[in-house]
Amino acid sequence: MESESKALDPIGVVLGLFGLGNLLNGAWMLADPPHWYVTLPAGVPDFGPLNEHFVRDIGAVFVVLGAALVYAAFRPRWRMPAIAGAGGFLVLHGVVHIIDTVRGLVGPEHWLIDIPGVYLPAVVIVVVGSWQRKNDTT
Repeated sequence: MESESKALDPIGVVLGLFGLGNLLNGAWMLADPPHWYVTLPAGVPDFGPLNEHFVRDIGAVFVVLGAALVYAAFRPRWRMPAIAGAGGFLVLHGVVHIIDTVRGLVGPEHWLIDIPGVYLPAVVIVVVGSWQRKNDTT
């Protein structure tokens, strides 16, 4: 039987930090959608007018995603399910941004704008998932 918790290993540290970042982003989206909308350095207004309800809906997703990753950071048995859920959302989120940029919904500057907040998180979660899977099979 797995112990209640485990000291953080490198994968746990990445998951914990990643989860905390997602928790904070989601909490900000839930607490103050207009501030998040205009302040986040991601060109969010380029995608259309503010819809506070929609921002809060997505904020809820980021809170759940972040909480799952923080939990999994300390509970290795839960890592792959948390990574799979988070990865599914983050990769699909990236695909949506690629499609919207390719079709001209936003300008080509979004290829660079979206690297830190959209594309990099998707890559990180896929890489961490592959490391965790390798650890699970050894």
